[in-house]
Amino acid sequence: MAHNLERRDGSASMFFTGDVPWHQLGRHLNKPATAAEALEAARLNYTVVKRPMKAIINGHKYSDVPNAFATVRTDTNQVLGCVGARYQPVQNKDAFNFFDPLVDKGESIFHTAGVLGRGEKIWLLAKLPDYIKVGPKKDPVEKFVLLYNSHDGSSVVRCKLTPIRVVCNNTLTAALNGTEQEVRIRHTVSAADKLKQAHEILGLTNQLYAQLDFIFNRMSLRKVTPAQLIQHVKTLVPDNPQAESNTRTENIRNQIIRLHDEVPEASMHRGTLFGMVNAVSEWTDHDSNQKDPSKHLRSIWFGGSGENLKKRAYQLAESML
Repeated sequence: MAHNLERRDGSASMFFTGDVPWHQLGRHLNKPATAAEALEAARLNYTVVKRPMKAIINGHKYSDVPNAFATVRTDTNQVLGCVGARYQPVQNKDAFNFFDPLVDKGESIFHTAGVLGRGEKIWLLAKLPDYIKVGPKKDPVEKFVLLYNSHDGSSVVRCKLTPIRVVCNNTLTAALNGTEQEVRIRHTVSAADKLKQAHEILGLTNQLYAQLDFIFNRMSLRKVTPAQLIQHVKTLVPDNPQAESNTRTENIRNQIIRLHDEVPEASMHRGTLFGMVNAVSEWTDHDSNQKDPSKHLRSIWFGGSGENLKKRAYQLAESML
């Protein structure tokens, strides 16, 4: 099961609005969900508790394991992971509280959410009102906020901005100078309170998206030559001096240049810095030949090679303004 979505009673623990996801699974809702609808539709309405871990000695005697606890899902009694004494589960319903200050009470913003594995990892994606409109043709870029949480001790709670260009549905990861694009919260007793304050740390009073609006539009007006595009791609995807052949490197470069030069959806920004950034994002999100969709998604969203490549593309383009 490459997508790694939890399956129960023959269906996936996930909901979505809009287009059907890559794996053709999940429950489709006709409108963006409220928090209560999202919890139920994605089967996120379960809780996680800590239980002391014990070792079996000589096949029958149980002995406590010092400072070791299992995280257990209460509705299925499945063990999700092993954690330390200071670890405090952040419940799925509390994760939704992160979004409360962003919208008026009761407003529908949740776009997709789901459960991975046995319930040890979950995500929520919420769409904020309005768009960034880029360039003379007002190319729409949607404003999303992503929250990711684990119940097995493998990750902190992560909250971040995820702008998505509507025309080609690619994620425009951006590294803004002097601002935090992502907030990380450890699973401690203060996690719930910190989660409530995360929107302030993240700058979600539209200040961060206002900066992106300004920068994206500047990039859309800055023309680049074919030679600059080639140099840009070579800088992003350099030769490996230790490799016997750079054929794969050349193929990646050529694919990114093709996406810039030939794909119809790229036409409105072709020959601009914003077009260069979009070509890299498009290749990373859809053309990088990642065989495992679940790993691919994590790479795009959470600091893997995909997100890092898009960050470098953005920073390089910004340096050329």
